[in-house]
Amino acid sequence: MRLTRRDFIKTAGAATGTLAITSAIPMPAWAEGPAGGAILTAGRWGAMYVEVKDGKIVSSKGALPKTVPNSLQQTAPDQVHTTARIKYPMVRKSYLENPGKADGKRGNDPFVRVSWDQALKLIHEQHSRIRSSYGPSSIFAGSYGWRSSGVLHKAQTLLQRYMSMAGGYAGHTGDYSTGAAQVILPYVLGSVEVYEQPTTWPMILEHSQVVVLWGMNPLNTLKIAWSSTDEQGLEYFHLLKKSGKSVIAIDPMRSETIEFFGDSATWIAPNMGTDVAMMLGIAHTLVKKGLHDKAFLDKYTTGYPQFEEYLLGKTDKVEKTAAWAADISGVPAEQIEKLADIFAANKTMLMAGWGIQRQQYGEQRHWMLVTLAAMLGQIGTEGGGFGFTYHYSNGGNPTRVGGVLPAISAQIAGGSSAGNDWAVSDAVTSIPVARIVEALENPGGKYQHNGKEQTFPDIKMIWWAGGGNFTHHQDTNRLIKAWQKPELVVISESYWTAAAKHADIVLPITTSFERNDLTMTGDYSNQHLVPMKQAVPPQFESRNDFDVFADLAEMLKAGGKAVYTEGKDEMGWLKQFYDEAQKAGRAQRVAMPQFNAFWQQNKLIEMRKNEKNEKYVRYAEFRSDPVMNALGTPSGKIEIYSKTIEGFNYKDCPPHATWLAPDEWKGSADKDQLQLLTAHPAHRLHSQLNYAALRKEYAVADREPVTIHPEDAKARGIADGDLVRVWNARGQVLVGARVSDGIKQGVICIHEGAWPDIENGICKNGGANVLTADIPTSRLANGCAGNTSLVYAEKYKGEAPKLTAFEEPPIVTA
Repeated sequence: MRLTRRDFIKTAGAATGTLAITSAIPMPAWAEGPAGGAILTAGRWGAMYVEVKDGKIVSSKGALPKTVPNSLQQTAPDQVHTTARIKYPMVRKSYLENPGKADGKRGNDPFVRVSWDQALKLIHEQHSRIRSSYGPSSIFAGSYGWRSSGVLHKAQTLLQRYMSMAGGYAGHTGDYSTGAAQVILPYVLGSVEVYEQPTTWPMILEHSQVVVLWGMNPLNTLKIAWSSTDEQGLEYFHLLKKSGKSVIAIDPMRSETIEFFGDSATWIAPNMGTDVAMMLGIAHTLVKKGLHDKAFLDKYTTGYPQFEEYLLGKTDKVEKTAAWAADISGVPAEQIEKLADIFAANKTMLMAGWGIQRQQYGEQRHWMLVTLAAMLGQIGTEGGGFGFTYHYSNGGNPTRVGGVLPAISAQIAGGSSAGNDWAVSDAVTSIPVARIVEALENPGGKYQHNGKEQTFPDIKMIWWAGGGNFTHHQDTNRLIKAWQKPELVVISESYWTAAAKHADIVLPITTSFERNDLTMTGDYSNQHLVPMKQAVPPQFESRNDFDVFADLAEMLKAGGKAVYTEGKDEMGWLKQFYDEAQKAGRAQRVAMPQFNAFWQQNKLIEMRKNEKNEKYVRYAEFRSDPVMNALGTPSGKIEIYSKTIEGFNYKDCPPHATWLAPDEWKGSADKDQLQLLTAHPAHRLHSQLNYAALRKEYAVADREPVTIHPEDAKARGIADGDLVRVWNARGQVLVGARVSDGIKQGVICIHEGAWPDIENGICKNGGANVLTADIPTSRLANGCAGNTSLVYAEKYKGEAPKLTAFEEPPIVTA
């Protein structure tokens, strides 16, 4: 898109005045509940009031004031009462007849209903056999996923607590969200950074002049949080919109956030995967015009001269000019040069999302953005620099002071001092989370990770609890094939996900509305403490993970249940957690009643604001004194060139930020191929809620939509609303066309998270990961690269197959 001078300089450089903003929407210390006896609880999507009639949840709504609505808060009835619920313990028919035999039928076999006693006995016997035969490294309990809110009922932690008692297990390192960035940034900044509190919003609203949204869509991603959203992030973006500041959004798609800002933001759409090239073009312009901050680079960074030699083409004979960057990124050179001018002339905050590093060579994206910020010299200033969590869990909302809830641990308390020395094992080995399929395919194989040679375990048993790996992992068909190899697969779930349908034993687990828990809102703010009250009884025969693993712990050894629970039931644990938070809260002058009174009052507690925290500036202390406040890097400075990385000698991760062309991108595509963007959906949390009524808000022909540019649609005879087949060598999916000029030509978007529903070789529900490549970002981080895929698309002319993603599998009698 062409940018006018007005687009760039609307308010850039103008005095912004002072905005005395300390909280987007203030609340009283106690939040009153509504009339009518609604039950206060919470989920990823925030504190909620749930209405129950005749033992069923009939409605839910947010409990916190807001300007920007959150559709996910309406979904409690769907979550509990969907027909996709798993009602009873189930065992795959062939497995029940011949336990422990991998027969290649997972995903195709019918299930048999069994009792809880039968299911737990079968699990215990086979688990014990596998453990004694192959050792703890053969048991993969690195269960991964977004789970449900709450500090007690954390499925993955509860599973690992049990496996620790059993003698250890194979776990995982890293995550799918930030797999590349969280490994590279400690070498650059001495911090994982992608999960750190950035400069607070009050500082941005008062001091920033230009805000850049690079590959982020907070209007979608701030509907949720890892704990529970405090809802302030969207309010701050609302204030940013009202402020009149210059907002520049860089994204191949005109996202919901860009639509939200409308004419008050400038949209730039580069080719997918070319962010590093575009940043290099900006950096080259800074040097060419003498706009880079040499004094900052000399004092606070190391390795810039080596990077500049690369930038100027002295090392590889390729000068990274704006014109060079334009050829790769598809962004005109004059726009790239104008960005350099604007960034340097104004107090600029570079906000970056995580999707740009979920690509081949993803490590380079965030490294290059930090390098660019260092060249601007604004790191550690009020309103300048960079931040990687403004789109995640309300990063930038100032941290409150008061009581913070602890959470149950994967380790049993006490150890040998309490006579529990047999129950203190942990993960005996770990694999990068996104390399699970490689581990299954190549047991005992060697691989490189973060500078070391590692060995894949020989996995014989998998237990997955609280996560939908068949949805979030890349190359679904490859996963299905590898998934046939273990001798036992157990899934603890509330719903008949694709993972559950590919299990040997399935255990029905409660939703968060069928148990009691506690949570904080705001991963960075810890703004509220919320009671998560049980709204309805457990549905059908579902049970809490806590109780299931406590029973299995008793099977390990007499007295095991008491060790696992540490002698406390659900409410006993919650009282302990609350009492610890209350003690800390009182020390910070936050009034918190005794636990019993708190639980009866049906109110949340808001923690106290703190003036110092309101004015927090990331890296301000480092900037004020880089010697006394040295970073955790070998040099104590920002490492633009890393000698440590150089020593690893990884060709796929050079020692400074570098443009590396991906295997699958526009530059390698044939004339009919399109780049696939797998963005975060608006009306679900990854795969969670795919079955909910909100589906009507986005589905096209009852399928996952595909957004396609009008020119790309015209060339393929596709009209808005058509069924479309999208395919490559990895698989094929059926999706519904949404023709829009809000996407870069040559790019299509299928939002991630649709449940796989594969029949006759095609995913009927449009699961994007059927198409994505299961390759590592590099040998350094081994992160996922779900945004590096080329596909073909055509109008689907056959009869539309029936969608069965949310139906239970065939169930037969034994």
